[in-house]
Amino acid sequence: MLYSLDGCPFCKKVEDALEANDIEYETRWVEGLHSKRNEVKRVSGQRAVPVLIDDDRGVTMAESANILEYVEKTLA
Repeated sequence: MLYSLDGCPFCKKVEDALEANDIEYETRWVEGLHSKRNEVKRVSGQRAVPVLIDDDRGVTMAESANILEYVEKTLA
């Protein structure tokens, strides 16, 4: 699952990396206002996106650079 915001360049980088590595994922689109992102805060402890949840490995992570590294080293 990828929590993402339409038009977010950091989210787009993560989406591109997932797609380039043929990794299936579901996108959960979030509201533009941080105050409306309670679900993101509940799962990750913060309201910023992107947030990747890898249920198969029990991993939840934020920060696009960390997610990109995880995709390359673990999922690719």
